[in-house]
Amino acid sequence: QVQLVESGGGLVQPGGSLRLSCAASGFTLDYYSIGWFRQAPGKEREGVSSISISGSSTYYADSVKGRFTISRDNAKNTVYLQMNSLKPEDTAVYYCAAGLIASLRRTSFGSWGQGTQVTVSS
Repeated sequence: QVQLVESGGGLVQPGGSLRLSCAASGFTLDYYSIGWFRQAPGKEREGVSSISISGSSTYYADSVKGRFTISRDNAKNTVYLQMNSLKPEDTAVYYCAAGLIASLRRTSFGSWGQGTQVTVSS
């Protein structure tokens, strides 16, 4: 089982930016597609973004297109989610996950991190 650890969450004002990191522990991340998901209180966990193994394909939820960017640095065994122009509705726990196929579906991913809290508030 791939071990993943998210970091970079925190409190930010609307319009601000955060960069989340997803680091692999004990495994090489470049064999996996990576997805970012988020879950707000009382809501279903939703796909935010994902990136293919090679990095050649990326996917974004309509709600974050133009604001979020996913990238990977295989040398650092880390995947990033750059979040710009943050809105209060982006507030959620953000999770990264590893799988074989990049998508915005939870079922595409079998290994999950513990999550990091992102709060967007003035």
